[in-house]
Amino acid sequence: MPVVNRIANYANELQEWRQHLHSIPELSLELPKTAAFVAQRLREIGVDEIHEGIATSGIVAIINGQSKGETIGLRADMDALPIEEETGAKYASAHAGKMHACGHDGHTTMLLGAAKYLAETRNFSGRVALIFQPAEETVGGARIMVEEGVLERFDISQIYALHCAPGLPFGEFITRPGPIMAAADEFYIYINGLGGHGALPHETRDPVMAACGIAQAIQTIVSRNHFALEDLVVSVTQIHTGSADNIVPETAFINGTVRSFDKDTQAMVMRRMDEIVRGQAIAYGVEVELNYNVGYPATVNDPQRTELALKAARDVAGETHVDGECDPQMGAEDFSYFLQACPGAYLFLGQGDGPGLHQAGFDFNDEIAPIGASFFSRLVETLQPAG
Repeated sequence: MPVVNRIANYANELQEWRQHLHSIPELSLELPKTAAFVAQRLREIGVDEIHEGIATSGIVAIINGQSKGETIGLRADMDALPIEEETGAKYASAHAGKMHACGHDGHTTMLLGAAKYLAETRNFSGRVALIFQPAEETVGGARIMVEEGVLERFDISQIYALHCAPGLPFGEFITRPGPIMAAADEFYIYINGLGGHGALPHETRDPVMAACGIAQAIQTIVSRNHFALEDLVVSVTQIHTGSADNIVPETAFINGTVRSFDKDTQAMVMRRMDEIVRGQAIAYGVEVELNYNVGYPATVNDPQRTELALKAARDVAGETHVDGECDPQMGAEDFSYFLQACPGAYLFLGQGDGPGLHQAGFDFNDEIAPIGASFFSRLVETLQPAG
């Protein structure tokens, strides 16, 4: 696999960086140790500008090319997950209840590797804006960065990101034009009935039966209100109610997620869920409150930029190791906020077999770090050639 030779020489250093980051996982917007480590590496690398404290702990670093031109944005997420690590690695999390279970330590390392190469060679025109982002897993650090004006402040004309993919063959790149990851919404349903004795259900307004009816009816949104060949997932993931076998409870709670790609589909789900909840409340004689939270929007790749990113990926991995027409993924990603405001593309990089993302046994494969760093570097040199 034709990894950039200079970046291949960084392999041991990249591994050290990544494993240190793995040992100090931090959550959401508050990433003081992670951000300090990244900023120190950037100073050592010799980037031209370092802007800290964006979206609380985010960083944007600028590297100038050989001549004037546009600014290309490259993004890596830095935050971890609230999971107790079970990898057994010597560099395992030193922070109880927190771990890098989604590869963000690796994403940050790959972007640092590209920064090191680009700052040394500067074989490109214009500028590169290296975006190290917090809170991808929680409140949407990308949204906050966009709202704080990062794209305008640094005059970014296009933007790209890369995510590791366990289960995908080692070193393979996949992406697609158009929607690649789903919008992710959450719903919370609170049911208030009238409790009583389990032997006298006729004297109650049973929230348990209402919860069962609502949960079943919600499933018909996909099966009866939506075209079967279009992507939509509605999942009830929690039902909580009751305390004993002989008590009809007063309340019940339902929670779940909706994954979609199309705004009209999303609006239809919201409308039907409201209708179902109101109708079931009448049917069971209970009071029901629906809270529907619109989350990350769909991640939609710009077709032209996707093709350019695929060219860079093929330069690194070879034609047979790049799939430019992969299936869309039902997971969500806050990089979508960047792509709503600026054209670009999001890609996955295979790291081979092993535990999946968000699992306690997951660990980023250090051997793909030079591949990802090479991709970012080739992308810049391809899109903004020197001279």
